[in-house]
Amino acid sequence: MEGFNWKDSLNLISKLTFKRAWNGAKVLGSFYATRLLNKPIQWGYPVSISFEPTTSCNLRCPECPSGLRAFTRPTGMLDQNFFKTTIDEIHKELLYLIFYFQGEPYLNPDFLEMVKYASSKGIYTATSTNAHYMTDENARKTVESGLDRLIISLDGTTQETYKQYRVGGDIEKVLEGARNIVKWKKALNSDKPFVFFQFLVVKHNEHQIEEVKELAKVIGVDQVRLKTAQVYDYENDPNNLIPTNEKYSRYQKNKDGSFKSKNKLSNRCWKMQHANVITWDGLVVPCCFDKDATHQLGNLKNQSFKEIWHNQNYQQFRGDLTKSRKNIDICANCSEGLSVWKE
Repeated sequence: MEGFNWKDSLNLISKLTFKRAWNGAKVLGSFYATRLLNKPIQWGYPVSISFEPTTSCNLRCPECPSGLRAFTRPTGMLDQNFFKTTIDEIHKELLYLIFYFQGEPYLNPDFLEMVKYASSKGIYTATSTNAHYMTDENARKTVESGLDRLIISLDGTTQETYKQYRVGGDIEKVLEGARNIVKWKKALNSDKPFVFFQFLVVKHNEHQIEEVKELAKVIGVDQVRLKTAQVYDYENDPNNLIPTNEKYSRYQKNKDGSFKSKNKLSNRCWKMQHANVITWDGLVVPCCFDKDATHQLGNLKNQSFKEIWHNQNYQQFRGDLTKSRKNIDICANCSEGLSVWKE
C-alpha cells in the first residue's frame, strides 16, 4: 500500500509515443524558459487535460459548488460526439486524460463509452467518483472500458463520520462499489484500473487515517491517498474542517486563531503550462480552481483546441501570472504541491 506503484507507473509509461514524449519535452522546456526570461513562453500542447463529464451530483458536500448547487455557469452533460471531435484533434500529443472537474461522472450515461474511446487512442485515462453508482454492472463495464485509474472518494470509515462531509452519502454503497470493482478486475484478469481510496482529511475524520488504510487492505484496493481539503473561507473556517494536524492541512494557524495559506504563490505555475480543463459545454479554463469558469480562455464551439491554446486570451493570462499571481483570484487558494500524500 505504500508509495510508488510500479504497475501503474509502467502502464502510464507504456502510453508514451515519440510524439507525446517530444511534446512533453517542449512543454517542460517552455516552463523553464518562462522562468528564465520572466515572460510567457509556451511550446507544445498539454500533456494532461481534465474533461468534465457533468456538473450534476447526487451529494451535497459543503465545500463543493456542485454539491451546494451554487454554480453561476450552466449545468449539463458532456456530449459524446463533441468529446470525440476534441480527442481526435489532440490525442497524438495528449498523454493523460482526467474525466473529472465538477459533478459525478457516472451520472453521464455515455461516460464509459467516452473512456473506451479515449483508451482506444492510447491515452492514459483516470476518473474520480463517489462510487454510489458503482453497481456490479457498472464495475464490469468500467474494467472493460480500459480505464487506467479510478479514484474513489472515501472520507470516513463509519457512516457517522463519512456523512459529515459527504452529505447525503451512504458509506455502504461506496464500499460495495469498491468491492465490485476489485471483484471484476480479478474476474477479467485485469490490472486496470489502478484503484485507490482518496481520503479527504478534515477535522472530524483525521483520527480515522489508520483505519482507512486497514479498510483498503481488507477490500483489496491498490492504495490510499490522503488529500488536504480546500476551504473557501479558510481565514475563518466556518464549517470547522481544517484538521488539527497541520501536516494534512493547506493552511497554517495564526496566533489570533485565524488561518493563512501555506502556499507562498511564486509567479510561476507548472500546471498552467502542461494541463488545463474543458467544461462539459466546451469552455477552456486554466485549471481546476476555476470552478465557475470565470477565466474563459476559449470556447471549443468557436475555435479548435490548438487555436485556443495559443490564442491571445491564453497568452494574456500566462503573462498576468508571471507578473503577479497573487492578484489572480483562482490562484489565491491554490494548493499545488500541498494536496496529496500516498499511504
